[in-house]
Amino acid sequence: MKAIYTLFIQCYGLILRTAALFSDKAGKWVSGRRDLFTKLKHWTRSLDREKNPVAWFHASSLGEFEQGRPVLEAFKAEWPEYRILLTFFSPSGYEIRKNYDQADYVSYLPLDLPGHAKRFIGLVQPSMAVFIKYDYWFNMLWELRIRQIPTYYISAMFRPSHYFFRWYGSWPRKQLGGVTRFFVQNRESLQLLNQAGFSRVTLTGDTRFDRVYAIAQKQISFPLIEQFKGTYPVFICGSTWPADEKVLFPWIRDVIQEQQNNRTVTTGPESGRTLKFIIAPHDTGESRIHEISEGLGVPAIRYSELTGENYSTADILIIDTVGILSQLYRYATVAFIGGGFGTGLHNIQEPITFGVPVLFGPGYHKFKEAVDLVGLGGAFTLSTTRELRLIVEKLTGDPLLYRQTSECCRNYVDENRGATAKIMSWFRQEI
Repeated sequence: MKAIYTLFIQCYGLILRTAALFSDKAGKWVSGRRDLFTKLKHWTRSLDREKNPVAWFHASSLGEFEQGRPVLEAFKAEWPEYRILLTFFSPSGYEIRKNYDQADYVSYLPLDLPGHAKRFIGLVQPSMAVFIKYDYWFNMLWELRIRQIPTYYISAMFRPSHYFFRWYGSWPRKQLGGVTRFFVQNRESLQLLNQAGFSRVTLTGDTRFDRVYAIAQKQISFPLIEQFKGTYPVFICGSTWPADEKVLFPWIRDVIQEQQNNRTVTTGPESGRTLKFIIAPHDTGESRIHEISEGLGVPAIRYSELTGENYSTADILIIDTVGILSQLYRYATVAFIGGGFGTGLHNIQEPITFGVPVLFGPGYHKFKEAVDLVGLGGAFTLSTTRELRLIVEKLTGDPLLYRQTSECCRNYVDENRGATAKIMSWFRQEI
């Protein structure tokens, strides 16, 4: 089975190298791994592992990094003598956080081949390895196991449909035998692992709640966006995909047209302006930004082109950069979170920590926080543009309902914080 897995990884690498000829993202995946071992060797030469052991943290992408970031930073504060190696699988994580100042070295993870795993672990010689949420690279896990290096998964989550628990999951499941401890998000994950024979499992919750709460405490401002917002309510469309936009854009066009019509019968430069929009797509590549600009059919400003002179020329702002959306939710009145129409719902913790009611498509049932908040009344699901309009009109037209919904969101975050402290408590016992 190991040979089949390794062959699959080899084929995967070949596919990505071919895709690199046509895809910018695949190109970064390939080029970022050139000379990986040479650069890593140069860094490890300066290490004194007796005084400065290495703690290796791995995240698949940017979202997983942000999820595990509270633990990494708490670990750094508690054990400053450790040197932190941070690795990413995806360019969307590495390219944004390659200069992250809490890590001593940031790198791509090499392709998970036996020789690569042996060389990587041999160079780094980590005292511990921490994987955030998932990324089960079996050759890496095997190398960590035979070298008896403590290995942890934090904010892990499992479902009955996961391949580990299917009839063909015996070999992959055995590869998890070397994991020192799983820190899981929910009781279902705990029970699944226990039933599969894993006893070193601790229910801690989701560290994302700690991360979004920390973000909300930072008073980071965006003066140009504050000028764009003015005193008006803002509807943020976060991490959207084309399928989301098919529902959103007809309503946005109608609202903008209504506001323009109102201005023709009122006076003053801001008359009739009742709602502004910020659209932050999941993919901020030039082709997607152009697609959104054309698809809206009404005037919009790109964030990269926003100035103190043109902020009032449109009611729609398109975010064409990455890394700021989590902070922008502080300006939102209501937020639509993308992914619920097919790709998988994106992070709803980021807006709700600011007390922002959230809307999303029907594909949310695999996401505990979304299910919880729909039941509690802090989130709303929709399938059509008409449903979208009705929900927004209801929320913005009823101050008491809005206040109750907002408080529901804040309280949910407060009640679910604390996973980082629980994980750190275990680390204190085991390090």
